[in-house]
Formats: sequence, structure tokens, C-alpha cells
Amino acid sequence: MPELPEVQTTVDGINSRVRGLVISDAWTDYGGASHADKDDIRSTLFFKTFRASVGGATVNEARRRGKNILIELSNGMIVLVHMKMTGHMMHGRYDTKTWKPSDPRDPALNDPFNRFIHFALTFTDGTSLVLSDMRKFAKVTLLDRVTAHQSKHLRDHGPEPLDASFTVNRLVEALSRKPNGAIKTVLMDNTVVSGIGNIYSDEILWRTGIHPLERVRDIPLGAWTKILSAIKELLQKGIDFGGDSMSDYRNITGERGSFQGQHRAYRKTGSICEKKGCAGTITRLKVGGRSAHFCPVHQKLLKGHS
Repeated sequence: MPELPEVQTTVDGINSRVRGLVISDAWTDYGGASHADKDDIRSTLFFKTFRASVGGATVNEARRRGKNILIELSNGMIVLVHMKMTGHMMHGRYDTKTWKPSDPRDPALNDPFNRFIHFALTFTDGTSLVLSDMRKFAKVTLLDRVTAHQSKHLRDHGPEPLDASFTVNRLVEALSRKPNGAIKTVLMDNTVVSGIGNIYSDEILWRTGIHPLERVRDIPLGAWTKILSAIKELLQKGIDFGGDSMSDYRNITGERGSFQGQHRAYRKTGSICEKKGCAGTITRLKVGGRSAHFCPVHQKLLKGHS
């Protein structure tokens, strides 16, 4: 699933290429009878309203909240996109019958992960902002800008970890809401901290030497500053490297990010630990139904745990 760095990379791409464009139409094939009661574009009735509402509006700016893309329009509405497990957004010139790039030189053309187009906003300049979503889990809905952050889609999000206001005290306060939770699981809980998922939680814990099963309440006070630094540095590094494309994430031009080349733990099972002076081997275990990758030598559970 795209995490904070991938979503921010997408938002930055939208702002660089789509801001100021006028929407001429919207299209989707997500709809179906089983989604009739949804308040997103999977409902054909909702999409009818969505299409009428966005047509003629100008894209003012894109923002991020957690893992959500918020595309602010000139008519006071926000198009919210959550890319979920396998989604990514691209901008270019597309054949609107096949949703393939119309330019044979388009870098998105030859990547199989860019073929699963299920939603598009088309613009008066002939370009489109499309959503490729292999597993069709993504969410697209429409919110009023005034009340958007009080909606069920956004109201329960935790603090933004890259904000200057996210200090050690704020981190401890947020995670201490779940003192008995495994640190890996709590870091990935977006009601606690926004935007961290499987990839970056593994890397944060590897860097700070904390076992993924360690309970929040048992983490030493002196470790929290290191955790905060790792969160901020690794999330920013993910943005700097254009996101993580170990799986299917692609950027606004349909190209891969490169943070996967910076992994020290995530999906490194069986590899020798790269921490200086450590002779451990990266191991995989299940934590709360998700995979965790860690080094059992320098990421040991505290005494008394099993």
C-alpha cells in the first residue's frame, strides 16, 4: 500500500502538472449494483453526482492527509483519493476509449502496472489524471472543503509525523493511547500517527533497534527521541527517493520510485543485517496479521517478553 512518502510524491506530482487545469469530464468503471449504497464513485448514483459536480471546475491545489490525496477544486469541493493497496495516479495524454497513453514515447506505456485504469479526470487541454488500481480497492469520493476534515474519511486521523509540531512529547502522547500494543502495529495505526505502513515501520524499528513485538509501554524513555528522528528522517528520505516501488507504486509519470534500494529490513528476509558490527540475519514474523522484518540480534525483546 502506498504510504506517506508515496502519497506525498503523488501530491507533489499533481501540483506540478495538474494545478490550474479545468476538468471537462470524469469517467470510471468501478461501479456495480453491489455498491449502490456507497458514498463514493463505486455507486453509479453517487458517480452521477460526482461527475456533474467536478465538470467545469479548476484544480486549485492538491494536499495530503495521512494516506489520502485531497484535490481542491475552484468550486469549493475536494476530490479525495485513497490509493489503498495497489493504486497510483498518473497524468498524461490518453486514448479515452482504451485508456492507454496516446504518446508512444510516454514512459508509462510499457509498464504492466500502469494498465489498470479504473478512474479518470479529463481536462480541457486534452490530458487526463488517471488512477491505475490493479486490485480495484481504491476509494474516490467528493467532499465539501469546509467540512472535509470532519467527515468520516478524515476525522479520525492521527497527527502528521512530518509536521514541526510533531515532537517527542506528541509522539509519546499519541502512541501511549495503546500502551499494550506491539510497537509495529501501533506505528501503522493511522488513528495514532498518520501515514506509516508496513515498509516504513520496518525501517524505523530496524534503525532504532526495537523489536516489532515490543509493547509501547515497555519502550525505554531514552528511545523515543531516536524513534522520532527515525520517523522523520526515513519518511523524508522516502519522499526524496520518489517513493517505494518494490511493488506496484508508480509516480505521476508512471515511473518507479527508488526507495526500495534503501531497505535495511523490509522484505530482506535471510539477508545479513547491515547494521555496523551486527552479525544477525533479517527474519520475518507475523505481527497483527502483517509481516514484520527485523534483526533478532540488535532488535531484541526486552527481558521478560516471549
